[in-house]
Amino acid sequence: MCAVLITGGAGYIGSHVNKLLASRGVETVVFDSLVTGHADFLQWGEFIAGDLLDPPALERAFAAAPIDAVLHFASYIAVGESVEDPNKYYLNNVAATLNLLDAMVRHGVRGLVFSSSASVYGEPEQERIDENHPKRPLSPYAHSKAMVEQMLEDYHRAHGLASCRLRYFNAAGADPDGEIGERHVPETHLIPLVLHAALGLRKNISIFGTDYATPDGTCVRDYIHVSDLAEAHALALDWLKGGETRAFNLGNGSGYSVREVIEVARAVTGRDIAVVESGRRAGDSPVLVASSGRAKAELGWEPRFGDLETIVRTAWDWHLKDCRD
Repeated sequence: MCAVLITGGAGYIGSHVNKLLASRGVETVVFDSLVTGHADFLQWGEFIAGDLLDPPALERAFAAAPIDAVLHFASYIAVGESVEDPNKYYLNNVAATLNLLDAMVRHGVRGLVFSSSASVYGEPEQERIDENHPKRPLSPYAHSKAMVEQMLEDYHRAHGLASCRLRYFNAAGADPDGEIGERHVPETHLIPLVLHAALGLRKNISIFGTDYATPDGTCVRDYIHVSDLAEAHALALDWLKGGETRAFNLGNGSGYSVREVIEVARAVTGRDIAVVESGRRAGDSPVLVASSGRAKAELGWEPRFGDLETIVRTAWDWHLKDCRD
């Protein structure tokens, strides 16, 4: 039986995808360095420890089982850090992916689902961003995602490597069963940071920029539940069988400001959350809201956890459990 190789499968999104695939009888091999991933998220499939920058370790992953396709999540994701240390991001996100693509070609694996990002678009020119929107990345992190997308198009032409490039908007929430959730060290994502403040794990939440051209002056984002992202990856594996390469946006199509997220978190948790207002952060776009019509039409994808309250509630339930553990 062929398996799916999941790079970064001990991380936030990768582990949710791994759980979903395992529940459907798909054999998985998780390849993760555990630098940012978590050993307690390795509850399904076979685990191979290693780094994509280490070719012998990568060979062990491909030797673990006959690999039918790859789901590639292994990357650094902090926008601010990428501005301060671009070398780290280009080495890990771009050079390491080249190693992976070359290994796939050597082993005759011709299908990859790539964890991309809406950050490739930069500042939006339209209310809802579709896949034809110009790509103008604002940070080294965003540039690294755009570079890999270009590499995938080139490898498709040169080697027939099919790829599905999934451009996430803001992944959020947690496994409704409470087995896994969002845990980054250090944490940089808004919803877990707000919930950490509600738990008393931090004194306050910072709002970076209050003078954007948005209804309340703070950045607006499209939050998509991690379980809905996982479903899109399962559908993408089937789509790869067509042998093409294509990009798909994944979002709910609704934008929420930083202030709105904080208010919803206050309502869900029933706790006060102190706020500190700061200046704008380098690399942030004012508004990012998805048009996901292509994913719905071509992948057959439909989000199930569309409202912000549900997203925050699943995250809150996970963080309460994670703190107790």
